[in-house]
Amino acid sequence: MTELIAVTGATGRIGRRVVRQLVEAGAAVRALGRDQGKLAALPTGDTRTASYDVGAAMRSALDGAHTLFMVSAHEAPGRVRTHAAAVDAALAAGVGRVVYLSYLNAAPHATFTYARDHWHTEQHIRSTGVPFTFLRDSTYQSDLAAMTSPQGVLRGPGGDGRVGAVTHDDIADSVTAVLLGEGHDGATYDMTGPEALSFAEIAAALSEASGREVVYEPETRDQAYASRALYHAPDWEVEGWVTSYEAVAVGEMDDVSDDVRTLTGHPPQAFADFLAANPQCYRHLVRAT
Repeated sequence: MTELIAVTGATGRIGRRVVRQLVEAGAAVRALGRDQGKLAALPTGDTRTASYDVGAAMRSALDGAHTLFMVSAHEAPGRVRTHAAAVDAALAAGVGRVVYLSYLNAAPHATFTYARDHWHTEQHIRSTGVPFTFLRDSTYQSDLAAMTSPQGVLRGPGGDGRVGAVTHDDIADSVTAVLLGEGHDGATYDMTGPEALSFAEIAAALSEASGREVVYEPETRDQAYASRALYHAPDWEVEGWVTSYEAVAVGEMDDVSDDVRTLTGHPPQAFADFLAANPQCYRHLVRAT
């Protein structure tokens, strides 16, 4: 009997890719999400509506699943508790393996505040004794383009630091390889692109791809908080935005790993190649010319 793989966040940028690849590989897949309408568009007939923080619904949705692929919940002050509740519900449902999408250099005192959440989630998964695999992804290459303003400015307190950003496709390929493969229990893989770029180099790549000048403007911490005040976001969210740049500045994001190639058999995509293949990611820059 084929073991059932449950995929959470199945309508998201990673989840839907993983569902598609698993179905194409002939695996038994159950897609979990919060929007039944979006779930219905996925290429699997086995879908369940569930939220991490509703234990009974999660247990019911995971009944019969052997493996859980778990993407992180949306950022929030109680995200670690939400993750822990989801893991506990999975184990109560009989899940025997957890594959968790974590974050590069997750640590209890990581500069990037959200990376701390991932470390605490990893620790909870470890504490349960369930077989696990952690895939720690770097910044997404598409987010680097999205962080650039329509005026062609990439602004933040990143200093001269570098980031080995990765694509969603490479993450999904790696996750699928782990879900379908063997020998990954207890492993932690670092998911990065093939190179670590400075923000100045990222701006130059965006300039080349979009055909208009894109510049990087370094900020101090105070300037970063001030420039983001106009969004009127909660303090914890602004802190996450600012510290994501500061993590780059202090060297916590400059790792370059070969784990994507090891898992998938192909090299991770370079940023310039990603931009050439995905012009929609910087369309806001082209429109602003």
